[in-house]
Amino acid sequence: WLAVCKFLNICSLTSLTLPTSRWRCRQFVFDVHVRSFPDGRSLLLTPCLADTPAAQVLERAVLESRVREVEEENRQIRLQLSQSQGTAAQSPDGNYGNQQWGASADTGPEDGDNTAEEKNNHTECPRSPTVQKCELIHVACVCAGHNASRDVVTLVKSVLFHRRNPLHFHFITDTVANRILSSLFQSWMVPSVQVSFYDADELKSEVSWIPNKHYSGIYGLMKLTLTKALPSDLSKVIVLDTDITFATDIAELWGIFRKFTDKQVIGLVENQSDWYLGNLWKNHKPWPALGRGFNTGVILLYLERLRRIGWEQMWRLTAERELMSMLSTSLADQDIFNAFIKQNPVLVHQLPCFWNVQLSDHTRSEQCYTEVSDLKVIHWNSPKKLRVKNKHVEFFRNLYLTFLEYDGNLLRRELFGCPSQASPDSVQLQSALEELDEDDQCYDFRRERLTVHRVHLYFLQYEYTPTEDDTDVTLVAQLSMDRLQMLEAICKHWEGPISLALYMSDAEAQQFLRYAQASEVLKNRKNVGYHIVYKEGQFYPVNLVRNVALKNANTPYVFLTDVDFLPMYGLYDYLRKSVVQLDMAHTKKALVVPAFETLRYRLSFPKSKAELLSMLDMGTLYTFRYHVWPKGHAPTNYAKWRTATTPYKVEWEPDFEPYVVVRRDCPEYDQRFVGFGWNKVSHIMELDAQEYDLMVLPNAFMIHMPHAPSFDISKFRSSSSYRNCLNTLKDEFHQDLSRKYGSAALKYLTAQRNI
Repeated sequence: WLAVCKFLNICSLTSLTLPTSRWRCRQFVFDVHVRSFPDGRSLLLTPCLADTPAAQVLERAVLESRVREVEEENRQIRLQLSQSQGTAAQSPDGNYGNQQWGASADTGPEDGDNTAEEKNNHTECPRSPTVQKCELIHVACVCAGHNASRDVVTLVKSVLFHRRNPLHFHFITDTVANRILSSLFQSWMVPSVQVSFYDADELKSEVSWIPNKHYSGIYGLMKLTLTKALPSDLSKVIVLDTDITFATDIAELWGIFRKFTDKQVIGLVENQSDWYLGNLWKNHKPWPALGRGFNTGVILLYLERLRRIGWEQMWRLTAERELMSMLSTSLADQDIFNAFIKQNPVLVHQLPCFWNVQLSDHTRSEQCYTEVSDLKVIHWNSPKKLRVKNKHVEFFRNLYLTFLEYDGNLLRRELFGCPSQASPDSVQLQSALEELDEDDQCYDFRRERLTVHRVHLYFLQYEYTPTEDDTDVTLVAQLSMDRLQMLEAICKHWEGPISLALYMSDAEAQQFLRYAQASEVLKNRKNVGYHIVYKEGQFYPVNLVRNVALKNANTPYVFLTDVDFLPMYGLYDYLRKSVVQLDMAHTKKALVVPAFETLRYRLSFPKSKAELLSMLDMGTLYTFRYHVWPKGHAPTNYAKWRTATTPYKVEWEPDFEPYVVVRRDCPEYDQRFVGFGWNKVSHIMELDAQEYDLMVLPNAFMIHMPHAPSFDISKFRSSSSYRNCLNTLKDEFHQDLSRKYGSAALKYLTAQRNI
């Protein structure tokens, strides 16, 4: 912060009160408000806003108004300067402060020497290349697998945070990343952002012939194929690694294309390690490069010109020639880019190093900046990532963590002064919202049903191989941060696949990630799909979260349960046998797993039905909710279950909400029910309306473990308007059910009126 204050004084923009520590804010709303000025600097505004939503909106409006005023002043000053000074500052060949590659281009600077560009990286409020106000900026990333899909979100957040232009992201993905990112962006609904996906499998043959030792594998070579992969009418693109964090508006980088000479086709930052100097260890032999070479974590690709000069053929010839002596690449695409540039130096435009401050080991990144305000892009290009050694690593880490935990919902803001590029889904959503009556007592409940929550599928590594007999069952549940402690126990009780939807904030999702990575039980289970549904609104959208878990189960059958229940040992195998025994593949059945509960936090879990019945008789266990909500499970007929040896059918009764095993194509949960009350009841009612037979399993059981009451049940108990709205929603659900299933559903409305 001292460095930032110093920067603010240098540029004489304004004086602001800054927090002494990022962590003293209860919520660090960074949407604050780093705002990039057209001259390339950034202004940090007050990070800790008031607690009330109204105050936050007011302060944000004031801050944005202040930023616009200063931006206009700066624009006028730059206009006056340009008129008086002309364009003398630009180098004759249009190179952005570049080292000039001439006849001696084969020999780079000696180790430890600084080019003129490096000595001039600290600039006093430099001029930025002009970018049109609403010009569309194209960004490409290669992203494959679960981990890279998670990492790229932080990059996207940092870009969206600073941007003032429409964006088009181009993702070259495998099947996993495509599924994750397409779902994420569809549910994120960020205005003026387009997303396109390209199948990496179709490009593998282009680079699979290249031996490669880099940890990124074949995907580390995919950037070589972008002229072929991206649309033929796309003229230029910014290419980024997934481990990049932006500290400024990406439009500044896009504007550098206008500084290219007629011959230049690639913009790169010099490599900040000694790798290409070949002196890191004895017999170290890197690929050929100009001097220190270039790093490909940030690339400006002039696609139109690359296609014109025959890029695809040129890089292939370069790779084939060098592989005759090098045998394989060590740094994937970077080696081939550098060998190509060594032979064609006139084609490269060297970017100032602050556009790719590299934090790998053995780098000279500290020489790239003298003030933190100089930083534009931070590149975590070491396998160690945040554990890398650098004297300013804590500053970089805090900046990265800010975006990692930043509330992505705040990035759903319209661009100021640019025409809206609303998708059909967002137009339909806006229309539905406008139809709501804000004077309706239950407006907040109806508004929640229309809320689109961001969803990040498969947040952690997931592997599942389908069984050959098509009898597999996935345990499906949802949870929030306060139930996280149940996960290890459930994994010990259930060895089959699990689909979990977690309702969390961005910061809580990172806490969960650290928890899962530190747990020996969880990190060794790859058949658990964790799907993050990001928090928004004032109600817990319990049925929406359940549906996310349900829709992303990958087995023919699902066990619909709650996360605070522990299934009996061996239940997974027992359910698979029951699926066959009851011919669920050809009949509509819902298998009921009887539910019990204990009031003890430490329980010697019963290993058999006989042991459970003994504990039931001794008062150690109880039938679930018999003392507070008997109607919820009484139709299970526990008295019959005690002696039953074969499955038996039970009839639907009002408020029945058992935990069941059904086919995966069962009805989804009704998302009008949020928070506490009737969320499972409505689902069982629709199963019955679709004529599912409710079959109780005689040798299955599950036990509810004690926990503190949820926030939603407390609201239900303390708020009469909450209870009144729930009754209103019940009536509307009954009416909808009658319209959907006709006279067969009248019994539910009659039963409701008789209660």
